[in-house]
Amino acid sequence: MPIVSRRDFLERSAALAAAGFVPRLPDALYDTPSPVTDAPVRARPCIVSSSNGIRGVKVAYDRIVGGEDPLDAVIAGVNIQELDPDDQSVGVGGFPNEEGVVQLDASCMHGPTKRAGSVAAIEDIATPSLVAKAVMDYTDHVMLVGAGAKKFAKAMGFKEQNLLTEKTRQDWLRWKARLNANDAWLDHDEDVRIKFSTGTINMNAVTATGDLASVTTTSGMAWKIPGRIGDSPIIGAGQYCDNLVGAAGSTGRGEANIKTCASFLIVEFMRQGLAPEAACLKVLERVVAMTETRLLNANGRPKFDLEFYAVAKDGRFGGATLYSGGRFAVCDEKGPRLEEAAFLYRR
Repeated sequence: MPIVSRRDFLERSAALAAAGFVPRLPDALYDTPSPVTDAPVRARPCIVSSSNGIRGVKVAYDRIVGGEDPLDAVIAGVNIQELDPDDQSVGVGGFPNEEGVVQLDASCMHGPTKRAGSVAAIEDIATPSLVAKAVMDYTDHVMLVGAGAKKFAKAMGFKEQNLLTEKTRQDWLRWKARLNANDAWLDHDEDVRIKFSTGTINMNAVTATGDLASVTTTSGMAWKIPGRIGDSPIIGAGQYCDNLVGAAGSTGRGEANIKTCASFLIVEFMRQGLAPEAACLKVLERVVAMTETRLLNANGRPKFDLEFYAVAKDGRFGGATLYSGGRFAVCDEKGPRLEEAAFLYRR
């Protein structure tokens, strides 16, 4: 076997990284890794979510400590936001596309069975997270989109409803009125400023026996081009779960997340031994490296934000964001609370 010098090793590692492979990082950056095994383990039950899941994490936690399946638990947690008409980022009342139509996306993964489900651009169904689970449970597919996803949901017994609330419709009309100063729509300057949102909710769970699950659901970017799909329904981007390692998910600019397969990569870094927070930060560095010049400011930093959340098989958790000031929701034996997220850049 030929002897490989340290220089050759580093050069080859760089080439592999450029090709998309994940090299082993220096040992100093690692926690003591948990055993990667599918044998039952003793873990600390924990729910980790984006900050808008502060109500849902308690619901999900109570369910997993009561013995409920972790995926059913986190879906129950995000259903709170999906069915809240005052939450304009998901489900009922979610911001519509540029034509005033609410199109929803969601995906989920179940660690114990290694299964996943997803729906994208589904209309008139308030709980896409549950439809995604139905795709997982009842079909040989992973993703259904558009009219096909809605037809499937109706066949499974989901009821149609108008998702565009009057509050959100008025916000859409204000945005539409300001598109063109020379059109026939009157601008109402006394109104609140136009809202732009990439709101999403991600939630991840680990049970006392180390079983994991994850779910992400969204109405997507406000005023998007009809048919636009962000990261939320894409397995490995909006969320990812591996029962041997951990689970992770994201909120923020989906386009940036898709290009890095970020949730998958977070779990892979945890597989190598990185703690959840460190794994999230490492992937944020990859996001910056993959950001187009037009989306960077004069300091070479992204003009958008992106947030990651992760939980390991043993119950360790973490969250990180590009810019300081971010928080995420957690519930464990200490109860539900908001934790400060790690960050790459100070605002």
